[in-house]
Parts: sequence; C-alpha cells; structure tokens
Amino acid sequence: MRAVGQRAGSYTEFQAFVAGAAGRLLHVAILLTGEPEPARRLLAGALARTYAHWARLRGDDPYDFTRQELCAAFARTGRRHQGGHGVLARLSPLERLVLVLRIYEGVAEEVTAAQLGLTAERVRVLCNRAVAELR
Repeated sequence: MRAVGQRAGSYTEFQAFVAGAAGRLLHVAILLTGEPEPARRLLAGALARTYAHWARLRGDDPYDFTRQELCAAFARTGRRHQGGHGVLARLSPLERLVLVLRIYEGVAEEVTAAQLGLTAERVRVLCNRAVAELR
C-alpha cells in the first residue's frame, strides 16, 4: 500500500511541476522549432522522460532536467526544424539552441557548452554569430 501512496504523491508533485513550468518550457520549444505543433511534441517527450526519472530527481531541479531533455531532443532532430517561422528562423538549429539557452534561459556559457558537448569558446562564437545575424 505504501508504494501506491508514494507513486500518487509523486504524480501530484509532477502535476504541480508541469502546471508551473509547462508554459515557459513550451515557449523554449517554440523558439527552437519555430512551429507550435513540433514544439508540443518535443515538450511532451521531454516531460515523459522527466516523469520516468521523477523519483531519481529528488534534490535536483526538474526544470533543468526537462530543459536538458528538450534541448537534447531538439539537437537530435534539429535538421527537421530548419526554417519555421519567427525571428529565429534564419538561424541554424545549433545557433538557435545556443541563443535560446544563453539569452532566453540565461544558462551559463560553461553549462551550455557541457550540455551540448562543445567548448565554451565555440558556444561564445555561436552566440555572437547568432546575435549578429539577428541584428
């Protein structure tokens, strides 16, 4: 009986997390993909992976984990999302990813580099190039 009660509590906590964070995460996904429907699919997958790891996330920030999952999914499928609509559409998928993480989400350069498997210098160059392109 206790395991069922623990799972129910976890589900309630997860629901509260989604209620509070889904709007911002969806905005991140839309910035990345340039389209609402692919963004919803990316976010749904990231939230599913977050829920699957929910019990192990104790003490960690579920928002950071979900954002990492969202960005990893976008990085794997970025070629499918080239173009789209919006001001970021003319950027490459990697430039969009770096720009959204660094500027919109405020993730540190070193953390962004580690998440994407790049050097900090490469992240800096990509971010500067993306900002210059948008000007």
